[in-house]
Amino acid sequence: MNIRYLKKGKEYSNFDTCKDFEIEVTKKNGKNSVTLIAKTDIELIDAVELLPIPTNLHDLYFLNGYQSWTDTKEFKLADRLRNIKKSPHIISHMFAMQAYGDNHFYHYSIIKSHGYDLFYSKGEHESFIFNVNFEVAYLIIEIIKNKRTTLRLISDLEGCKLKKGESVRIFDYYYFPDFKEGLECFYKHVPIEKREKIFGYTSWYNYYQNINEEIILRDLKALDNRFNLFQIDDGYESFVGDWLEVDKKKFPNGLEPIVKEIHSRGFKAGIWLAPFVAETKSKLFKEHKNWIAKDEHGKMIIAGGNWSKHYVLDLTKEEVRNYIEKCLKHYMDMGFDFFKLDFLYAAGLRNFKGTGRTRCQGQKQAYDFLRNILKDKLVLGCGANLLNSWGSFDYLRIGPDVSLTFDDAAYMRMFHRERPSTKVTIQNTIYRSIYDQRLFANDPDVFLLRDDNIGLSFEQRKALTTINALFGSVLMTSDNIATYDDKKKKVLSEALDLFENATEKHYVKRKHYIDIEYQLKGKKHSFTYNTKKGVMSNVR
Repeated sequence: MNIRYLKKGKEYSNFDTCKDFEIEVTKKNGKNSVTLIAKTDIELIDAVELLPIPTNLHDLYFLNGYQSWTDTKEFKLADRLRNIKKSPHIISHMFAMQAYGDNHFYHYSIIKSHGYDLFYSKGEHESFIFNVNFEVAYLIIEIIKNKRTTLRLISDLEGCKLKKGESVRIFDYYYFPDFKEGLECFYKHVPIEKREKIFGYTSWYNYYQNINEEIILRDLKALDNRFNLFQIDDGYESFVGDWLEVDKKKFPNGLEPIVKEIHSRGFKAGIWLAPFVAETKSKLFKEHKNWIAKDEHGKMIIAGGNWSKHYVLDLTKEEVRNYIEKCLKHYMDMGFDFFKLDFLYAAGLRNFKGTGRTRCQGQKQAYDFLRNILKDKLVLGCGANLLNSWGSFDYLRIGPDVSLTFDDAAYMRMFHRERPSTKVTIQNTIYRSIYDQRLFANDPDVFLLRDDNIGLSFEQRKALTTINALFGSVLMTSDNIATYDDKKKKVLSEALDLFENATEKHYVKRKHYIDIEYQLKGKKHSFTYNTKKGVMSNVR
């Protein structure tokens, strides 16, 4: 075990126990725990442990991505993770692509692949690893491709400060050399916690920011009593960050009458906010630049290229926290029942050196801050890290945004691992189903069946709808369902049957196919999903 740390500003690297700390190791029933006790004042950077797990070209490796939108599936050893360093610098800089994922703190290399907090392998060599230290430190699991005998476990401890005599758990994870045994242990650790399933409408994936009162009320009237949520997405606010200012041209009567109309139809009313960021056109950004988080050089921290570019709010400032609380309570008082909170990865973009908290602790604290404000309201986290979302959110997005063409525009494929892509998000939906109704209820993003304003073939739309219904607990659309013909109504009706009643779901990867089986009302059914073409075959 190698531990890196700072003492009086100088970096040290030591194996196991040294004069500055001691460690205690406990191994029992598959659980591996390591506690570090400081003998002097130190600040930790990371800890590295090697596990003797062999790898080969034929086995499958589940690499859980950094946040909601990060591509996640079963990889082969030869597969490469997308690295923005391979993108043209002018493009990556223009769109601040380093901000969306883990590129700002993790060093990518062609000789390694990695995932976060939960890992397994299937094939000749089986293994299952999951982190139970996720309120303290992320566990990064690395496959070193030119070293076929070990996995490298990294505990991300940067920012953790200890005074003499203080201690911290630097590793706490389960490891099993058998996939089934490991999965059973994981399920015991995170038992089923049933949340209400959501069948709803969101305005984003048809109109994007181009919404108005007429569109919202028209699509609301199209819903029938099978729905239980109507959510207004991005576009109602004047600018991102100015949540108290509704665009009067789009919504001359404000949102209050719409909330009442949603409730009168028997639906929950949902609203979208990105509470940790502000775009450059917002009044907040222009008038409160001191509210923007700064890096160690005093430069404002950018959170991405969306809108007019958006920056990270400094959650250490009381006035920032008060403002976010005021905004959320404003919509609570208006009667909204469901809050979709987006771009939450921004809470982890600051430099955590010297803060006394790890990146994981900082983000967990930010998530709990939101939960404490919203109390018993239903909360959907989006763009958030997964395991430390447990207990903070009722629902969590588990894939990137659906794109209106199967793998989005060609130039978008140069972008970060968190880019919109229907191709990617369907696989995230399948492989992250391991978390559903345990850590949270999974939101696989929308299904789309409409014919207009879309580049997906009907068969691709049908596969998207079916897989979302089968593996998710949130089934949302942005379609005006009043326009559906009999063929689309049939697909939706069948999907709702799956959504409510399918059980015993299993999947097996076979090259670029995924064979899927499930039970429905006592009968076994199956189909094969083609990950390259986005369609189903052999439906039985």
